[in-house]
Amino acid sequence: MKKILLTGLFAVLIAAGFAQKPYKVVFYNFENLFDTIDDPGVNDTEFTPEGPKKWNAYKYAKKIGNLERVLFDIASADGDFPIVIGVSEVENRSVMEDVIATPKLSKGNYRIVHYDSPDLRGIDVGFYYRPDVFKLEGSAAIPFRMPDMPDFRTRDFVTMWGTIEDEPFFFLVSHWPSRLGGQAASASKRMAAAEQVRAIVDSVQRADPATKVVVMGDLNDDATDRSIVEGLRAKGRIGDVGPGDMFNPFIALLKAGYGSLAYRDDWNLFDNIIVSDNLATGSTGELKIRPVGDTKFYGGIFRRPYMIQKEGQYKGYPLRTFVGNNFQGGFSDHLPAYIYIAK
Repeated sequence: MKKILLTGLFAVLIAAGFAQKPYKVVFYNFENLFDTIDDPGVNDTEFTPEGPKKWNAYKYAKKIGNLERVLFDIASADGDFPIVIGVSEVENRSVMEDVIATPKLSKGNYRIVHYDSPDLRGIDVGFYYRPDVFKLEGSAAIPFRMPDMPDFRTRDFVTMWGTIEDEPFFFLVSHWPSRLGGQAASASKRMAAAEQVRAIVDSVQRADPATKVVVMGDLNDDATDRSIVEGLRAKGRIGDVGPGDMFNPFIALLKAGYGSLAYRDDWNLFDNIIVSDNLATGSTGELKIRPVGDTKFYGGIFRRPYMIQKEGQYKGYPLRTFVGNNFQGGFSDHLPAYIYIAK
């Protein structure tokens, strides 16, 4: 009888331990995950067998296998699959399906939220989510709008909402306009994106102040740039976060020298996951953002040696798929970003 009681107590403790495991939320720029089929509606010829990159079934399969490796290693670090993964630079739903159909990721039982964007190259953003944890209630794509440039076309803001442990959550993933033409010359586009995202967040929380918001994406600006700090009203310290503010843990990471992509021998941190004040401070409900392991940081950049270029001009950079039209067989020019949420 004593042995049975001890065994039962041990099982309860294990169950409690699993219940308290933090949930991981990830964002990853897949860097030009195109299929090999020429879509006449978009400028994707570069990524076809006849295009300059000679994008074929072998190279595509290599890319899919690389993404499987990274995402599975992200899961293995915690012994659990992330509950939400936001992605950018995907051509369509089909390529997203191919990633999670791989042997190692199929066990995550992921579902997809994806919408075709009006981007000229045909690249979109989307979500993977685990339906056993995130109970999806709805989703929508919101087009980017810039009054001064009504014909400008770029990726939509993709949103989804539902509950985690019965607490309301709203997720938004986006890929803001690039720095084409220079950072200063293109800054107004990213500020317009920030202001639109901020308006979406405000409308969600006006409707239900208890809703916890997670904004993620490749913002094409560093965590400390004006579009994020002023446009999103994002603070870098939880202690500075007031009602209506947002908390961006990647501000502290950037200041500490961390980055998610490299350019001209400098690291940038364009890949951000930013949360609402109630998720930062725990002012509503029980779930809140938590530090990464034993560190002082509330966000992380996932990096493994195999993801880094070992030699040549770009030694030390993320190992990408192509340099120009030369196939490198790499993973992405960005490293994944992540946060933890727990009670």
